[in-house]
Amino acid sequence: MADDTDPAVDEDSGADVGHDLEAERTTAPMSDYSSRAVVIGFLVLVIGVAVTFGIPLAGVGL
Repeated sequence: MADDTDPAVDEDSGADVGHDLEAERTTAPMSDYSSRAVVIGFLVLVIGVAVTFGIPLAGVGL
């Protein structure tokens, strides 16, 4: 029969790998971003809105 208990947690867990545990925690809105990232995000928004509304509206006329 399989053992269904959780394994013992190792000190080197996946959440710790590659992170500086002593650094102050930051979230994405606090991260720096460039004007290029803003333009790319806006273009993705425009294309998404065009696909979301353009395709159904184009189908209505058929």
